[in-house]
Amino acid sequence: QEQLVEFGGGLVQAGGSLRLSCEVSGHTINGYSMGWFRQAPGKEREFVAVINWSGDITVYADSAKGRFSASRDIRKNTVYLQMSSLKSEDTAVYYCVADVDTDRVRTGPRYWGQGTQVTVSS
Repeated sequence: QEQLVEFGGGLVQAGGSLRLSCEVSGHTINGYSMGWFRQAPGKEREFVAVINWSGDITVYADSAKGRFSASRDIRKNTVYLQMSSLKSEDTAVYYCVADVDTDRVRTGPRYWGQGTQVTVSS
């Protein structure tokens, strides 16, 4: 079975930092590109970041560029999203996602975690 489980969400002050983790299980997901989406209240889910299996390619949404950084530890089957300079508009449920390549992750990933809430207070 394949599963993505997010950790690290919580409440953080504006300007602060937070690191999200996503643990991956399941043979099918091994070797896949991974990424992050988010959904704010009343909004559609939107792409945040993607990282390929080897970790040498990352792509970020404009809103995340320069502030967020995706990384992964293949041996631990874990992907991370380091978020810095957080703003109130970053408040959302963040979802870990996976698919066979970075384009599919960015545009319509097959596998989704349950999400973790990130709230940025002013």
